[in-house]
Amino acid sequence: MIGQPRFQQLNGEDARLLASEAPHARAHATLVHIYDPSTAPGGMVRFKAVLAQIESRLHRAPVFRQKLLHMPMEVDRPYWVDDESFDIESHVSHSALPKPGDWRQFCIMASRIHARVLDMDRSPWEIHVIEGLDTLPGLPPGCFALLTKLHHTLIGMDGTDGITALIHDHTAQVAVAPPPVPWFPRPAPRSGSLYLRPRLGTLKDPAAFAWPVMRAFEGLSSMSRVMVHGMLEAPAANAVSRFNAVVSARRVFETRLFELETFRQMRGLARDAAVNDCVLAVCGGALRRYLDQHGELPELSMSAVVPYLNMNATYAQSQRYKIGRVRVDLGTTIDDPAERLAHICAQTSSLRARAVGARDLIDGDKHSSSATLALSGKVLSMAQSDQRQLAPLANCSIINVPGPSTPLYLVGARLARFTGLMPICDGMGLVLAATSYDGGMNISVTSCREQLTDPAAFAQCLQESFDEYAAAVETRRAQAGKKRPARAVSK
Repeated sequence: MIGQPRFQQLNGEDARLLASEAPHARAHATLVHIYDPSTAPGGMVRFKAVLAQIESRLHRAPVFRQKLLHMPMEVDRPYWVDDESFDIESHVSHSALPKPGDWRQFCIMASRIHARVLDMDRSPWEIHVIEGLDTLPGLPPGCFALLTKLHHTLIGMDGTDGITALIHDHTAQVAVAPPPVPWFPRPAPRSGSLYLRPRLGTLKDPAAFAWPVMRAFEGLSSMSRVMVHGMLEAPAANAVSRFNAVVSARRVFETRLFELETFRQMRGLARDAAVNDCVLAVCGGALRRYLDQHGELPELSMSAVVPYLNMNATYAQSQRYKIGRVRVDLGTTIDDPAERLAHICAQTSSLRARAVGARDLIDGDKHSSSATLALSGKVLSMAQSDQRQLAPLANCSIINVPGPSTPLYLVGARLARFTGLMPICDGMGLVLAATSYDGGMNISVTSCREQLTDPAAFAQCLQESFDEYAAAVETRRAQAGKKRPARAVSK
């Protein structure tokens, strides 16, 4: 890594989040990619071909061969060092669904994989290749999936535009994977020398010595941040739902696929509406339906923490994005879908000047949807770690990541679905992730089993909320047609 120090230290923000992780609430994201192998040579893809593709491109992101080296007694932040025992087959595994290989089985397997704790004694990432997806709606038999688990410490590192971005191609043409670039791990230094080297060389940064004190007072400082944050941003009263309780270590996952064009048409239901506003409105409608069916709809309107992309001041030079977060009232007390959308637009319009447009995000040369989804999950984890000690700022989180408008391929197999499982924590046990790709929009649900006992029912509420907006679009179109004056017929 040219220009990078020999051993890079974990930044303070990541180190704080690492220290605040709980056994039942880990800060990793799992990216879900489902493939149709009918476009691959012979209509199938072998595991060894996927493994070879990953291994041949791994040199482009050196951090995926590194692990964290902790200081004795945690006197300083950890360092990234080469994993001398790195073995690609310890990170990439192969399994298959039992017959009939349906969607419910896949969701259960994905939930279990996401719930497992990553091994932090090696590079904290995993790829699970899952075959036997034979009865998925809208897809042919024989599909397979890649589940990529990424710990937050890996996300945003230089050169990590996303390991999934590295392994995909823009055409179905398959080239023979070149042999892996030779890699020789650098011996890990003694932790004591890492701690002493920068301090003996220069004493320009006295704050660097404060890490042990900062870590000792992590709980107190976190509480202070929460109190200040709450006074500045929290509303006078928050709605409370089942999703604002302590989460368990067990996860649930579901998703529904919709037409992106319908979301674009929904913009006509409210002035200055954007696709992101329509996603929030559909999710708000699903929350309203689900909780109302269980007799739990709060009298106060529910809200969501929404990560958003904005331009970095140095974007023109760095080609990088910055992600922030905002709280949005979802209008769950509003029955009329168009009014709910207008209510959301009134809050989000101020973000448009700084947010990146969908046209920029869809440019595959400038943006990795997988990396951005993972980065959104990281920002969400940071927000959750700030809020978990007091009443939550919101009831859930909603992430919208526009992706490529053209197909991507893995060893010739066409990427058919793209979504993800996000981190949850105590006080915010529901995350909805919307990912658009190749004309479709997936909205996935991540929660824990105790808070969302019936994820398929929630997914059905998403479908019904979407159908409600689609019907409103058709009604508006019919009304507009009636208002058009009849053409005069010339004699």
